[in-house]
Amino acid sequence: MLKRIDLTRDYHKHKAEYMAAIEAVCEETAFSGGSFADKFDKEFADYCHVKYATGVNNGTTALQAAMIALGVGPGDEVIVPANTYIATAWGVTHAGATPVFVDCTADTWEIDPSKIEEKITDKTKGIIGVHLYGQPFDFAGVKAIADKHGLFVVEDCAQAHGAEFEGKRVGGLGDIGCFSFYPGKNLYAFGEGGSCTSNNEEYIDTINVLKNQGCRVRYYHERIGYNMRLEGVQGAVLSVSLKYLDEWTARRREIGKRYMAEIKNDKFVLQAHPENTDPVFHLFEVQVPDPDAFLAYMAKNDVECNRHYPVPCHLQKAYADLGYKEGDCPNAERLAAHCATLPLFPEMTDEEVALVIKLCNEY
Repeated sequence: MLKRIDLTRDYHKHKAEYMAAIEAVCEETAFSGGSFADKFDKEFADYCHVKYATGVNNGTTALQAAMIALGVGPGDEVIVPANTYIATAWGVTHAGATPVFVDCTADTWEIDPSKIEEKITDKTKGIIGVHLYGQPFDFAGVKAIADKHGLFVVEDCAQAHGAEFEGKRVGGLGDIGCFSFYPGKNLYAFGEGGSCTSNNEEYIDTINVLKNQGCRVRYYHERIGYNMRLEGVQGAVLSVSLKYLDEWTARRREIGKRYMAEIKNDKFVLQAHPENTDPVFHLFEVQVPDPDAFLAYMAKNDVECNRHYPVPCHLQKAYADLGYKEGDCPNAERLAAHCATLPLFPEMTDEEVALVIKLCNEY
């Protein structure tokens, strides 16, 4: 069966490099933070075209650390898109604040700037925009509203390593960028990992203290801290993978553009990609009238598809106490009810891409 994503292909192709990198960490026993994690921080900052990057233990804590660095706490509100993975909202909640959910647009499926202003209150501290599926959100539209009201903008870049908005790489557009290196991401670790990027030294300095048990000097704790360090093994693995990210991104774009051009079945609604953006096609999401039937059809033809995300954030049980109801974010709800994700990863062959297109068109 063709998997929706098959990480074994990359592993076997670059196994010798990955194993050598892991062995180097073991020889130095630099397991928690350390030289290999620090080296990757510098490389990743250069890649994102920002001054600073600091590795953390996963993308969720990257969001939490960003919120704390920006002064978010109990009694505050942060605007979050309803159409995203739930971890975007966790970052706000774990900082003690309340996420306020906003609908996505009907075409890009990203946060809708026209819906933000009506949700701003005197408790609002900032906005998190998500470059979901690898498609940059309308940063200019969001930034204009944020500036008008004196709010920060944080980019959730967990699915968008290397994506560009108006010629600039994501992660350096807003106050802080938050990345995940969870297995399956465009740039992924052999386990958990994340990063915060910024051009603001003060924010990164705060996160560096937070992630290291609240201290700069061991055993001298200047604030309440966390154990959020990036593991050395993950830093070393990510340094290997980063060398190939541009190559992988080019292939993802090639496959994504083929899907856009060649899937002609009018049962499908595809995501819009505005001309001022350059997406990286982390996920190729479609809307289809009967997603479960479609997944069964594809599985019958030996192609694995799945769904991202069948329940929008504002209707999750975990946030039931916030009082949202069906109809509050209709575009996000429509997408959730009709979402299906096609296979897309750099090692797919042209024949496999053609098979997915053929099956979609025959559905």
